Amino acid sequence: MNQSADSWSKVIQPKSSLLDLKLKEVWEYRDLIMIFVRRDIVAVYKQTVLGPLWFFLGPLFTVVTFTFVFRNIANISTENIPAPIFYLAGTTLWNYFSASFTGTSNIFVANASIFGKVYFPRLVAPISQIISNLLKFFIQLLMFFIFWVYYYLNGQISINIYALLFPVLVILMALMSLGIGIIISSMTTKYRDLQNFIGFGLTLLMYATPVIYPISAIPEAYQPFIQFNPLSPIIETFRYGFTGAGTFSWGALAYCSGFTAVVLLIGLIMFNQTERTFMDTV
Repeated sequence: MNQSADSWSKVIQPKSSLLDLKLKEVWEYRDLIMIFVRRDIVAVYKQTVLGPLWFFLGPLFTVVTFTFVFRNIANISTENIPAPIFYLAGTTLWNYFSASFTGTSNIFVANASIFGKVYFPRLVAPISQIISNLLKFFIQLLMFFIFWVYYYLNGQISINIYALLFPVLVILMALMSLGIGIIISSMTTKYRDLQNFIGFGLTLLMYATPVIYPISAIPEAYQPFIQFNPLSPIIETFRYGFTGAGTFSWGALAYCSGFTAVVLLIGLIMFNQTERTFMDTV
């Protein structure tokens, strides 16, 4: 028996515009987002001995290594901020950006088998990566605040009103990693070589970000290059708000916000364009 299109409960049609994000449809699939989030969190530590403790042990080992190598051996300044707090502030934020970017930069290739069989808004997949890594971020942030309370009660650090910008910083990191990640993901459907540069590029980007050093420790001639990095204002603002040391600039934060908006817009356009034909190239 023939049925008209009006009789179906769901009609799948091609997007009419590159900016047709169908956010309402993404919201309707919020249960699927939560399923993906649970999968991403459980799968990583399902067969490990220590399980979720690795959320804490990874950053802790990193901070111990950074303190020994960069503070004690290389004698790189931490601007009178206790070394554990200084490095935890940088690595906690950096780990969230790095994990979110890595997860979203391989969305099309990693989910090709699912995308080819089941329909759902493709934007669900990268959004689930951002949310799952956000949950891991807040778990690691708990360790930062444990150290922070200790040093704060000992009078070695202070807090100021700029700490209230913390939610803004998290949103900027999430949207920036989403935008850059889906740009790379859209490109890797045709140019697989880009996957080989992701890890190398992230390593270079970390050293170009004030994660293990303050901007003031960089020779003045090179400081503009570090400040040009849109991640620098986020980490510097976080440190400044919760320790009272470092640098803060409304102009730098505005630049970071503008950069995030641009890369997110470009990423969404490229993502929508790639979504139409990526099964032919993956």
